[in-house]
Amino acid sequence: MSPQAGSASAAAPSAAPVSLLRRLLARPLAVLALSWLGLVLVASLLAPWIAPYDPLDQDLLNMRQGPTLAHWLGTDALGRDLLSRLLYGGLPALTGIVEALVVAGLLGVGIGVTAGFYRGRYDRFIVQAVDLVMSLPAIVVLLSILSIFHNSMFAAMISVGLLGSAGIIRVVRSATLAVGSELYIEAARIAGLSDFAIITRHVIARIAGTIIVQLSLFAAVVVLIQTGISFLGLGVPPPAPSWGGMIFDAASVLNNDAFMLVPPGVTVALSVLAFALIGDGLRDGLAERWMQRGGAGVTTPNRASAPPPAPMLAPNPEAVLSLRGLVIHAQGRSQPLVDGLDFDLMAGETLGIVGESGSGKTLSVLSTIGLLPSGTVVSAGEMLVNGGRHDLSDPRRLQGLRGTVLGMIFQEPMAALDPCFTIGTHLTEVLRARGGLSRRAAKVRATELLREVKINDPEDVARRYPHQISGGMAQRVGIARALALRPKILIADEPTTALDVTVQAEILDLMRALATSNNMAMLLVTHDWGVVADICDRALVLYRGKLVETAPVAEIFSAPQHPYTAALLRANPHNAVPGAELPTVADVWQQQALIP
Repeated sequence: MSPQAGSASAAAPSAAPVSLLRRLLARPLAVLALSWLGLVLVASLLAPWIAPYDPLDQDLLNMRQGPTLAHWLGTDALGRDLLSRLLYGGLPALTGIVEALVVAGLLGVGIGVTAGFYRGRYDRFIVQAVDLVMSLPAIVVLLSILSIFHNSMFAAMISVGLLGSAGIIRVVRSATLAVGSELYIEAARIAGLSDFAIITRHVIARIAGTIIVQLSLFAAVVVLIQTGISFLGLGVPPPAPSWGGMIFDAASVLNNDAFMLVPPGVTVALSVLAFALIGDGLRDGLAERWMQRGGAGVTTPNRASAPPPAPMLAPNPEAVLSLRGLVIHAQGRSQPLVDGLDFDLMAGETLGIVGESGSGKTLSVLSTIGLLPSGTVVSAGEMLVNGGRHDLSDPRRLQGLRGTVLGMIFQEPMAALDPCFTIGTHLTEVLRARGGLSRRAAKVRATELLREVKINDPEDVARRYPHQISGGMAQRVGIARALALRPKILIADEPTTALDVTVQAEILDLMRALATSNNMAMLLVTHDWGVVADICDRALVLYRGKLVETAPVAEIFSAPQHPYTAALLRANPHNAVPGAELPTVADVWQQQALIP
């Protein structure tokens, strides 16, 4: 049995998905919190029918009574029924919470996620604006709003939402910054998903726990703020019932009748606690949903002593991809990371890009799909592909090539898969967003893709989450996703480095077979000469961002034309002699008197 098959059989058997609501209901504290808020909501809505008295009716003969059969929660200083006032005061309180929560949620989540996702000038502007808002004295602003709008509770709650959104923006932005650097976000971009789809399906799904906790805590704070406003007599005008107004009435006679504070005080306290408990329950439920499923390089010689690079390649009209004059800089540095790279990739050809760590291999291929890491930019360079000429310095114009023309496989297979989604979802979202397939057709096609990459029992694997499959199977899923839209060119960035030797061979055989069957060109980044010999037709050698040699693989191995290529070959661990010290690249260059 192959390792891949063994990994599949070792996985836990499928189970039916457990909904978030069922997970929430499995927590006793969350159930109690939901029950309390549900009771408050229903009682407030039905107050005109279930309240035993009119909340404004006074009975001066029964002032400050404790609980009796006639008045279950007693009466206040004017003989008004506390239970009736409590019921009628619930709806204004809940309405205010919803108003503030909607404003804070829309602004806090929307602005926080986009600032962390897009970064740049927009992010810096948002950070400064948030700092400004958080520096304002909230109580002064709130009192000013109430004065201007004649104690309008609606205006007060909208203002609370605006002021409270600043803290939510800051927390959500920080969470988005961490998620936005994950490799599976880049994989989604390469697959051709729009920014909106990536944000809504991958970013927000990953930080949903943080968002829920922030909103639940904010709702709890709003209960206290609204109670405080009514306590000051600036919200719901007396004698209309409100929870804060009832606490104010109780405070005025606290020495004579302390029980008057119990009904509104306990109601406010339990409501605050309920919002916090529900937030914790939802966060933990989301975390469990993803945990359980339902069904450095060798030091290079001195650049000044290195021989000049090979002459620039002439354009080839038969190439499926021609790269010309690629120059990549790190921001703030004059020395280029990649300097004047040219190469051609022919139809059905596998071109291996070889070099030490830091030679510019990965940067070169990432520039073709506009996904250079932050802090690096393309200073010059153009690419001829798919019948069009593309300026590599403008990555936005390369978005249309991702997925359909250029596909990519990453070095770390697990990092390219979103842990919040099943394997099938990773494939169907690409097929639906860019392939135009229906939900049913996308599901069928996803199963076919898994079968094409030699995954046993693809229907079962499609229902699993990334943590439930092996590294080799995850890399097969990455290949299936890259091939979902049948790209003409497949870019593979050291696709076997994170895998064991046996699985490496299987993945290489699979990539070779798929490239041949689909007549697909392949651009392979590697530091392993064994991989080059096994799968590549031609090799391209980079030294500190410059092209030093390119030739068919057989010629590279038998008669390297450049000393650096020869040094790389001699330092190949596959050629190591047992008991003998393996020479480094620097050792070989020193022996050849190329460096001091």
